[in-house]
Parts: sequence; structure tokens; C-alpha cells
Amino acid sequence: MAHTLVRLAESTSEHAEVNPWLIGGLTLLLLLALLLAVVAFGGGREHS
Repeated sequence: MAHTLVRLAESTSEHAEVNPWLIGGLTLLLLLALLLAVVAFGGGREHS
């Protein structure tokens, strides 16, 4: 019985994984959007 429960737990965990490429792509898009916001905010200012 315990062996069957372990096998069921292992098989269901494979489908619950999030694709690392998706997480990386979303993180890249977020960082690029923040970079563009910083450049747009400080784009017209002169340096001191």
C-alpha cells in the first residue's frame, strides 16, 4: 500500500512543475519593462 502511494505521489508531481523557460521569460520581460521605465523617467534630464 505504501509503495503504491509513493508511486502516485511521484507521478502527480511531474505534472505540477512550472516550465522554467516560462518563468525566465516572464522575469526577463518584467526586468526589461522596468529598465525602459527607468530610461524613460530619466531620459530628458541633464547630468549634474
